[in-house]
Amino acid sequence: MADKFLVTGGGGFLGSAICAALKGAGHEVYALCRGSYPELESAGIKIIRHDLEDEIPAQVGALGIAGVFHTASKVEMWGRYESFYRTNVIGTQNVIKFCKKYGINRLVYTSSPSVIADDSDASGIDESYPYPNNHLAPYPATKALAEKEVLSANSESLATIALRPHLIWGPGDRHLVPTILKRAKVGRLVRVGLGKNKVDTSFVEDCVAAHLCAMDALKNNSRCHGKAYFISQGEPVYLWEWIDKILVLNGLSKVSRSIPAGLAKSLGRICEVLVLCLPGKREPFLTRFLASQMSRDHYFNISAAARELGYKPRYSIDQALKATFSSQGKVVNS
Repeated sequence: MADKFLVTGGGGFLGSAICAALKGAGHEVYALCRGSYPELESAGIKIIRHDLEDEIPAQVGALGIAGVFHTASKVEMWGRYESFYRTNVIGTQNVIKFCKKYGINRLVYTSSPSVIADDSDASGIDESYPYPNNHLAPYPATKALAEKEVLSANSESLATIALRPHLIWGPGDRHLVPTILKRAKVGRLVRVGLGKNKVDTSFVEDCVAAHLCAMDALKNNSRCHGKAYFISQGEPVYLWEWIDKILVLNGLSKVSRSIPAGLAKSLGRICEVLVLCLPGKREPFLTRFLASQMSRDHYFNISAAARELGYKPRYSIDQALKATFSSQGKVVNS
């Protein structure tokens, strides 16, 4: 049965992929975005231009939306806390307010495993792992606040869920893989630590499937209401070996330089202080959060998502690499 769905951040990497999947399944799709996206419109997806820092207009509420996928977020390693708070927290509050006001009873929120990052190894942990008292950067701090808002909003009239996909990549990726390649090309990609830290990743097609599973589960399985779930391929990789594979597939050399993890974190702190002291808008070469993410284990137990959402990754890491890169070693759609 066809439904109407709203996807916030519908012009983004994940958001646009969710829009396409919903449209392909025969649903009516509305993408709420700040900008214009002709490619979405040409695919029959209706664009609503709006900034989530403001309340969602009444005319959107009158559309008869069955469920909301809230993917919009400020995702950066650095920036002013207030900017992250406005987008990630106030924006989420406005989405929840919109759902409640117009009787929309399903909300799937795209969170992040970084909400529980505490600068220690996260090795096969599940959703019982607590939030830390402090975060190393505005992004995880505000995503944690937003996730809490979504989960606490769960009620008889609004069923909510938060998904925590880690390192989303694949065809159409505009951030993760392009950033790796850009840094490598200018000689700014340096291995942090011994290179033996294992991480989970999320191939975009499986990540989209997880979101669709979550929306269906909100309708059919009350056990998932008000909960967060880790999402990944369920196949942890050694981060730096995976990065080396991507570099080689794109005709670049493997990472040859390294820096001890402790030194990297100290340098990250120094870079943060220097950027704050210098005039103009600058981004530090390294931050404490980035140093931690590049040197620590970050892989998760996804059995709860399998059991309660029916999520099962279709792609292995090798299959995902083949699907993402052409035989000529170029990033597909990047």
